[in-house]
Amino acid sequence: MSAAVLPNRAPLLSITLAIGAALLGWPLISEVLPSLVQKSVVYDVERVIALYATLPRMASALLCGAALSLSGALLQIALRNPLASPTTLGVSAGAHLALVLASLLAPAFIAFSRDAVALVGSLIAAGLVFGVVSRRDFSPVTLVLGGLVVSLYCGAAATLLVLLNDRYLASLFIWGAGSLSQQDWSIPLGLLWKLAIPIFAAGFLIRPLTLLSAGDEAAQSLGASPARLRLLTVLVAVALAAFVTSAVGVIGFIGLAAPVIARMTGARAVQSQIIWSTLIGALLLFTTDNAVQLAAGSLADFVPTGAVTALFGSPLLLLLLRKTKSLQAPAKHGAIKRISWPLSGLLAAALIVPFVLISLSLLIGRDTMGSWEVLFASSTPDLLIELRTPRVFSAAAAGALLAVAGVLLQRLSGNDMASPEVLGVSSGAMLGLAFGLFLLASPQTGPLIAFAALGAFAIMGMILLLNRKSGFQAERMVLAGIAFTAFLDALVGALAATGDLRSLLLLRWMSGTTYGATFDSTMILCGLTILLVGVALTLVRWIGVLELGSGAAGSLGLPVSRARGLLFCLAGLMTAAATLAVGPLSFIGLMAPHIARHLGFVKPSDQILAAASAGACLMVIADWIGRHGYFPYDMPSGLISALVGTPFLMLLLARRPTESQK
Repeated sequence: MSAAVLPNRAPLLSITLAIGAALLGWPLISEVLPSLVQKSVVYDVERVIALYATLPRMASALLCGAALSLSGALLQIALRNPLASPTTLGVSAGAHLALVLASLLAPAFIAFSRDAVALVGSLIAAGLVFGVVSRRDFSPVTLVLGGLVVSLYCGAAATLLVLLNDRYLASLFIWGAGSLSQQDWSIPLGLLWKLAIPIFAAGFLIRPLTLLSAGDEAAQSLGASPARLRLLTVLVAVALAAFVTSAVGVIGFIGLAAPVIARMTGARAVQSQIIWSTLIGALLLFTTDNAVQLAAGSLADFVPTGAVTALFGSPLLLLLLRKTKSLQAPAKHGAIKRISWPLSGLLAAALIVPFVLISLSLLIGRDTMGSWEVLFASSTPDLLIELRTPRVFSAAAAGALLAVAGVLLQRLSGNDMASPEVLGVSSGAMLGLAFGLFLLASPQTGPLIAFAALGAFAIMGMILLLNRKSGFQAERMVLAGIAFTAFLDALVGALAATGDLRSLLLLRWMSGTTYGATFDSTMILCGLTILLVGVALTLVRWIGVLELGSGAAGSLGLPVSRARGLLFCLAGLMTAAATLAVGPLSFIGLMAPHIARHLGFVKPSDQILAAASAGACLMVIADWIGRHGYFPYDMPSGLISALVGTPFLMLLLARRPTESQK
């Protein structure tokens, strides 16, 4: 059924969610209700818990869910982008980073106004996103790509600061993932009056946004300024997200899922989208938090609700994603100025640049006592080689694999935002790795790669199945990938929270550190890299033909389904192998293909080699910084790679396109 003729089933969905929320909330309410009704003159612990913990937490869940979903609905309507949300545009990540920086460097600002700090951080992040993509006509895909890049950078910086200053910022671990744990009514009551102003403003924006939905020309003919209206709407949405982030931390999935769910269930008018998105978001977060409390029991205060919101939102989003054929017309992209190198010259350059960086990374660094020295002048060169070599080569190999996997996914799907991380393939590999770790009696590298590959193939297959009828539309694939990633991250987090000693190894892999690399595992990974990248280079003709379209490719004698399936499986195997070394969140698979393409390497073979070289270099630099930047502590190279690569990618995105690109 077409999205344009869907009946409005948002009220039915809201009623269903309300019934689910009531069923999950009743056990908690039934426990505290006698304490509230019974009057006692003596100190009653259950009554105190009911009044100052359980009920305030329920109120906070409803308020935060409503505010975040309203923020996402406003952004999606104003920007005409179904992927816009406080998370995808970097608003929540900017607020989080600002609060972390203020807590560490200027606590007086926090004492003066925590909300102001969060609001400033959100505005800076949003302004940076819009500044990056303003020269590219605010293309929907480019806008979300810029938001993901800014979110990646802010999130990586905040996480790194928390890890390096855990003695001072330990409480931000749970808060940063979205904790609704309450000890009194100060947060829900404070949020109530703070949110009242932007919610009131959102009510006045309904009619102007309705005019804007008819088109910029129609809005201008009726006296409205589209640019000014969009700016005002974004400011209101940013304020809503900033206040929530300041109060309870980052709860990212609600602001994206609730408006999309409301629209997919038939809410088409602006007023309907705003009302039903707000209600669905409130009920969704309320249901999730009640489930967390029931499942965690006495440990509920230590389980961040924001981290498990996807367990409820993702299945709903994926189910409804199949009900519509199109969310938005695909964005048009201009051509990049090409650079043509002889294959032999490009291959030499792709090998020489990483070789130089690998050599420098091996030769220069700290010894076991923390002193800087060159390997040749070291008193213990053999020991340093033994410590450094596996990590450096593992980082380079993993970076190259993720980069080539990103190239394959982007070119096959025609989606500039496709990457192992964005499409959930890395998270699928991590989930398979987690099951292998917990199911195998003695986990070895080979079987673990097999489990990781199965997880990556499963997620990739489901995403392709969901998007097959829509022609692999960019927005739909990214939306499905975000949903799968959030869902799988929640499952992996649940496995890690079991208390099993193997969960420590899983957490190390999730952070993206090469600390546990050995000579044996490095040799296997490097061998896989040479083999898989070589296979990708032999299949570049398939890639070029498939980009012509299924009809043209079939007329040229190419078995389209078999070729596409083999290339996607190749990308999945690359992702699985790399995930063992650098975890699921390095974003090399997103950054390196863009870096290669924006530098002018557009032909499939050229982009594969250039991206592999860029990915290897980024990971080698990240690993070197991780090993020596905060000695004797080891910083995760997957996290550092985001800080190293994203500024360069932001500069490339911010370049004004040439006439040939427009």
